Amino acid sequence: MEQFKDVNRRKSKPKEKLNIAMFGQKRIPSREGGVEIVVEELCTRMVAQGHNVTCYNRGGHHVSGSEYDSKRLKEYKGIKLKTVPTIEKKGLAAVSSSFFAALCCAFGKYDVVHIHAEGPAFFAWLPKMFGKKVIVTIHGLDWQREKWKGGFGSKFIHQGEKNAVKYADEIIVLSKGVQDYFEKTYGRKTVFIPNGVSNHIEREPQIIKNKFGLGKDEYILFLGRLVPEKGIKYLIEAFKQVDTEKKLVIAGGSSDTSEFENEMKELAKEDKRILFTGFVQGQELEELYSNAYVYVLPSDLEGMPLSLLEAMSYGNCCLVSDIPECVDVVEDKALIFQKSDVNSLYTKLVDICCNSSKVQSFKRTAEEFVCNKYSWNKIVKDTCCLYR
Repeated sequence: MEQFKDVNRRKSKPKEKLNIAMFGQKRIPSREGGVEIVVEELCTRMVAQGHNVTCYNRGGHHVSGSEYDSKRLKEYKGIKLKTVPTIEKKGLAAVSSSFFAALCCAFGKYDVVHIHAEGPAFFAWLPKMFGKKVIVTIHGLDWQREKWKGGFGSKFIHQGEKNAVKYADEIIVLSKGVQDYFEKTYGRKTVFIPNGVSNHIEREPQIIKNKFGLGKDEYILFLGRLVPEKGIKYLIEAFKQVDTEKKLVIAGGSSDTSEFENEMKELAKEDKRILFTGFVQGQELEELYSNAYVYVLPSDLEGMPLSLLEAMSYGNCCLVSDIPECVDVVEDKALIFQKSDVNSLYTKLVDICCNSSKVQSFKRTAEEFVCNKYSWNKIVKDTCCLYR
């Protein structure tokens, strides 16, 4: 827990009401990605503490399809919501919405402008130029993601990273690896404040029983965006070789394109045990977490995986790749396999399918461990301390 001392060393001034603006998320309330969950959790708690918070949402449709669009709100749980103009075209939605959000923040009456992710941080100079205090949270090195490799997107995100270094008053990172990267690459000190998680009430399998025929401990669960860096291909290839009656549930929507999703469905089509649910939320999501036998996150690349925190908070035994962003979260409270290695993943899947006592042992310790280590209340306290 040494990394938390970055924030705790700072002397906090007497409490005062702050006017805070946030942008970089797609939309809240929404589960379109980890950033949206983080922003909502931070903002609702900051409002409860008496701060004035405005979130600048992107226009357009839900990333997993217009069928998931929700009503456009002006306020949510005390958070002021403003929708900015957005060019709804691949590669331009994030750029255009971030520019207009930054412009609004520059001219708004805010004490702090909190920008989320490297791409939106490209515009950190705008509110800074108008005297605002600027905080940037780096949720991950986005230029490493498959969809941004090469071309304009990669250059834009790289420049966003550089602008964060140049213009942000403080940079928040979610992992020690990213903290080391910024110091080594730019000589820039950052502050480690991780994501958080809350306790959850487990739900009986009702919707998932009727919709997919899923009962308690009858399936292995992956939940996240269907993108290459999540390692879904390794999981399908490994699971197809496992002799088990358990199902593999792949829950989540595609991101910007359905090409990869279709490729994965083609890979899995001969195995009737593999089920794709599409994007899930609400009670259906809660039931999937509550009744999984094991949760698997086979990622090659992560920032700080919120789905992993959530899975553990529901008391799940988790199986994760050995990337630092996963290992640092789970410590010795989960099973670990070698990143990108189908054989290593297969061996672990066989082990857990044949050894339910081991699975139950991890289940008993997961919730208490993760909820104590990653308390949202502490994370909000540390973030507000940084603002001051």
